[in-house]
Amino acid sequence: MIGALAFTTPLLLFALVLLPILWWLLRAVPPAPIKRRFPGIVLLLGLRDDESETATTPWWLLLLRLVALAAVIVGFAGPVLNPRQAGTGTGPLLIVMDASWASARDWPDRMARTEELLRDAARQGRVAAVLPLTDPLPEEIPYQSANAWIERLPGLAPRAWAPSYEGLADLDTGGAEVIWFSDGLARPGRDVLTARVIEGERPILGLTPATYADGEITLRALRLGDEGARSHEISVIGPAPNGALAQLAMATVAFEPGAEEAEVALILPPELRNRVSRFEIAGIRSAGAVSLTDDSLSRRQVALLTDAGDEAQDLLSPLYYLRRALETTTDLIEGDLETILPASPDVLVFADVARLSPAEAEAVTEWVEEGGLLLRFAGPQLAASDIARDAEDPLMPVRLRSGGRTVGGALSWGEPKTLRPFGSDSPFFGLSVADEVNVTSQVMAQPDPTLAERSIAALADGTPLVTRKPLGQGQVVLFHVTANAEWSSLPLSGLFVQMLERLAVSTRPAAPSEEDLAGTTWVPRAVLDGFGTVRDAGIMPGVPGEALVEPIPSAELPPGLYQGPTSSLAVNVLGPDGELAPAAWPPGTTVETLARQPETNLMPWLLAAAMTLLTIDIVASLWLGGRLRRGVTAALFLASAAALAPSFPAQAQDNPVVPSEVSLAYVITGDIRLDETSEAGLRGLSEVLTRRTSVEPIAPTGVNLETDELAFLPLLYWPVTADQPLPSSDAYAKLNRYLRGGGMIVFDTRDANLGGFGSSSPASVRLRDLAAPLDIPPLEPLPADHVMTRSFYLIQDFPGRFASRDVWVEASPEVEQIEGMPFRNLNDGVTPVVIGANDWAAAWAIDSQGRALLPVGRGYAGEQQREIAYRWGVNLVMHVLSGNYKSDQVHVPALLDRLGN
Repeated sequence: MIGALAFTTPLLLFALVLLPILWWLLRAVPPAPIKRRFPGIVLLLGLRDDESETATTPWWLLLLRLVALAAVIVGFAGPVLNPRQAGTGTGPLLIVMDASWASARDWPDRMARTEELLRDAARQGRVAAVLPLTDPLPEEIPYQSANAWIERLPGLAPRAWAPSYEGLADLDTGGAEVIWFSDGLARPGRDVLTARVIEGERPILGLTPATYADGEITLRALRLGDEGARSHEISVIGPAPNGALAQLAMATVAFEPGAEEAEVALILPPELRNRVSRFEIAGIRSAGAVSLTDDSLSRRQVALLTDAGDEAQDLLSPLYYLRRALETTTDLIEGDLETILPASPDVLVFADVARLSPAEAEAVTEWVEEGGLLLRFAGPQLAASDIARDAEDPLMPVRLRSGGRTVGGALSWGEPKTLRPFGSDSPFFGLSVADEVNVTSQVMAQPDPTLAERSIAALADGTPLVTRKPLGQGQVVLFHVTANAEWSSLPLSGLFVQMLERLAVSTRPAAPSEEDLAGTTWVPRAVLDGFGTVRDAGIMPGVPGEALVEPIPSAELPPGLYQGPTSSLAVNVLGPDGELAPAAWPPGTTVETLARQPETNLMPWLLAAAMTLLTIDIVASLWLGGRLRRGVTAALFLASAAALAPSFPAQAQDNPVVPSEVSLAYVITGDIRLDETSEAGLRGLSEVLTRRTSVEPIAPTGVNLETDELAFLPLLYWPVTADQPLPSSDAYAKLNRYLRGGGMIVFDTRDANLGGFGSSSPASVRLRDLAAPLDIPPLEPLPADHVMTRSFYLIQDFPGRFASRDVWVEASPEVEQIEGMPFRNLNDGVTPVVIGANDWAAAWAIDSQGRALLPVGRGYAGEQQREIAYRWGVNLVMHVLSGNYKSDQVHVPALLDRLGN
């Protein structure tokens, strides 16, 4: 190695020491002169010249020859630019991986580099081990053959929590070459191992939990590894009215140059905010870029106690202003206690309710003690009653004085009272008090030692306006004024709505405290994997409530949504105060990047240069010797250089493939014979479509997933081989956009499905690896009444070169079949994925003369199978181009008639 240059045969470079000798020899042997017969030469015969001088070779020609010879020597030494460096150790190979959510952004690249290291170790006969630090560490390093670990790599995946270094120092790594794949984040404890470090270069993005205040949802985004001005789209995900998850809204978060965090505020209608289940940074496959939500953004269920004695006029009704304040942000329930309590509301509102029957009081008390919020408003009936006069009532926060207090009226000396600014210990702290809010009447609280701590709002003269007390796990709140405008102007102001929000009447309360969580068990409903995909928790065990006070994601507490006795809590990868800091390694640690320059073999270039220089030498020598006319020298030189110019492999296309007409496409696998079969197969299917249908495809298109555009291709045929490399993350993002945009990928493992779907055949295993990052819906075997069985031909078999019937497509919805109908009315759209193993391209393939290229079966039965294969291909293409129109009822009579015949 010399920097980024390596030589496969470095000993040949010692031949360069012969160049000075060659210089001396070339100077001693000048170019041979031309012999011309001159008649007068006879007069000079017999004469002798005592001093003679030999003409020497010109210096520039000597230099040309030396450079040509040096190029030959260096070329045969095997120079390679940016060589792929194999492992330098001689002992075992130990690969340590952080394998956290921050590694998910470039996980395919990490797996490709890991496989490369393991293959180098396999060629050297070394044992190896791979340790993901997000999984429990074994007591001993599980060394196995490198090939065995290569087979296990597809089963590795990043986790949604941070790695643990506990026990890492106890591992015996003596004599092993240690390579550490870091996630790029600062974590303590990494100095326990001496390793060669490999880090990714892609920026890390994260979202902290959403917060809600004053009608706005605030999201804080973090980044690491990017200093420029960037904008990212944030998707708001939640169930649509039909129950399916959908994008409810979008927001844009903008990072200033050099900024490591940015905030964005969203204002969503209450009906949308109630349905939000998560926020995610669009296009980023990482659990850190997902923020789950819980009950903190949901609408609360509020019950209003009504009776037949309510005022008929709306403006005089005790509940009129409450309805107006709550109907847009909550789900309202109205009725008597026997009706509303069984519905388990979050809040129960009493407007000027004085007395309850003993049974009703007991039921309400039990409901509050279990965590409910009882919100009461005063009024003439409560002021005239004797409730909470002599002793404290369980359903009242304070004792009350008899009668009431009137200020600012005709019989009063005082002016209407305004509100005092809210104290720092009040839930209303921070709300501005408007001067136009005043109180003319109220019920008075009886002074006692607990009154000060239970008063959360007061008038300007210190008289309590709102009091509160805890009752079991719930609380009771009393407004000492009416809920309408009879006693105060508070219900007419915006402050009234804000106070209800602060009391968690119109929104969910804040996260429960440590006391609330003590002794409870929370069951996971959904969890995040390392790529940010929400998955069902299955039968995962519950976690104690104490672990959710300040949750730290781990294998025992994965990020997700946890259901408790009365509410749900979200555990996210990043906490409210989360930060992203770059990794710091001990001095002297070698840190490499995943991104590497492609390996380039310089031998063809150097040998071609040497041949060009030698050609120039020949022409120059002939010219100096007078054997060429100088007029033709330049032309001969240019022709020689063009003839000797090296032929190098074509580079990837700068411009993507954009067919102007319908073109069937196939994925270029790198296997020349397989790619030729795919091209011939799609060419044969295109000719059949041209002859039999109105579709006239142009020549098939070979697609490079890394460079070519896919949006214009209706169908992409992807033959799967056991050693096919995984596409890059950018290619997978392009494929997912292609699938979401209506494209179809036809995977063909070409193994006749000998092991059955989900088998461990090499092609099936590679298919699972290739398809894992794709956004593929649930699949099912192709039903007998699927649209593809009748999109052009009526078929029930889908053979290729092999005749297995197992073909997998997107699962159809559960729709009952109507009696007398040959198929269900599925209206299922176009399946984005078709998976089979019948080697369809081989059955469709034709040569340049239009003849079948490969045999199918034997004799007439084989040709019949090829015909059914063509019909299946026609149905496949027609399904892609025309969708589900064959499911319409208008086609039923014609199809029934054909089936009858």
